[in-house]
Amino acid sequence: MSERILVVGAGPVGLTSALSLARAGHAVTVLEAGTQLSSESRASTYHPPTLEMLDDLGVLDALRSVGIESQRFQYRDRTDGPIAELDLGLLADETRYPFRVQCEQSKLTPILAEALLRHAGCALELGEPVTGVTIEGATASVTSATGRTWTADWVVGADGAGSRVRKAIGAAFEGLTYPERFLVVSTTEDLSAALPGIADVNYVFDPREWLVLLRTPEHWRILFPTDPESPAEAEVAPARVQERLRRVADLGRDWDVLHSSLYAVHQRVASTFRVGPAILVGDAAHVNNPLGGMGMNSGVHDAVLVSGALADLLDGRAGVDELDAVLARRREVARSYVRTVTHDNWKQLRESDPRARAAHHAELRALAADPAAARSYLLRTSMIDSLRPRPAAEAAG
Repeated sequence: MSERILVVGAGPVGLTSALSLARAGHAVTVLEAGTQLSSESRASTYHPPTLEMLDDLGVLDALRSVGIESQRFQYRDRTDGPIAELDLGLLADETRYPFRVQCEQSKLTPILAEALLRHAGCALELGEPVTGVTIEGATASVTSATGRTWTADWVVGADGAGSRVRKAIGAAFEGLTYPERFLVVSTTEDLSAALPGIADVNYVFDPREWLVLLRTPEHWRILFPTDPESPAEAEVAPARVQERLRRVADLGRDWDVLHSSLYAVHQRVASTFRVGPAILVGDAAHVNNPLGGMGMNSGVHDAVLVSGALADLLDGRAGVDELDAVLARRREVARSYVRTVTHDNWKQLRESDPRARAAHHAELRALAADPAAARSYLLRTSMIDSLRPRPAAEAAG
């Protein structure tokens, strides 16, 4: 079966890539390993520039109808309480959406899929785990575990950290794995009642057990670090999970836990984002720790910007050099922006030196008290700065 464009992976990045190309007038087939779209909550924060992109794709209203709009987020100390609160409203002159939307990515993917399938010639093939990708000159051949084969002029790999497309093109996945795994616990308990004064998004500093507390439409999520020497089954055991939750807030009873999961966390960037007609976006191209909510957001940015460049190439408005320039910029953002910000967040949350912690907390308090400084900081943490052209001197360097 011959296709002009194949997208491998029907997560938010793959479906955004496909919808972007479809809206530019190109037929796209999406191959998804699962027999249905993933129901995992996973990423849940959408930053302002991501909201603008989703608006341009015609799907933001549907996302906002099932999400929570959150304008403020907090930094807190596990012992001393609130440190600083930042207000995204300071970015009202920079973006149409000076807030975050909190909503599980599993609520976005059906919205994207429905929008995609309204375009003639577009298809979503579920239950087709890709097992091989072969590049033959200017085309690619893709096979699945069901025995089907597709050929395409372009293949967009949006198939996650274990990407078959990335492995097929021989791209190295360079970086590091964090020593501690992250435990995510979802609960229907009202954390705003248990911890009065918290925001919808909270980063809690503690050298022994830092936390991230996130509100989503149907539950709260708590992110914990875990002992790298502790067996996985011990960390997700119900008694152990309840012990850790009691240290967050003692309710006088067990917490209502929807689910808990433990996962390893990596910071990795592919050595190249394109070989021939095969392109990498999202987690297939780069992964990072979740502290700051930049993973899915940067992947959506990849999807929109790379798909735009690919559409320009296909329509004769630009050449492969322009596509490669966009891919190079996206790789640089992953390497020097997303990786740096998220790693710094991790280091600061777990800082053990009392003087360094006190100095950082003082900086955050001063930042929140200075609108100009806070605005500059928010431009970076909201990812608006990542989409701006670099100064000439920086680009030359």
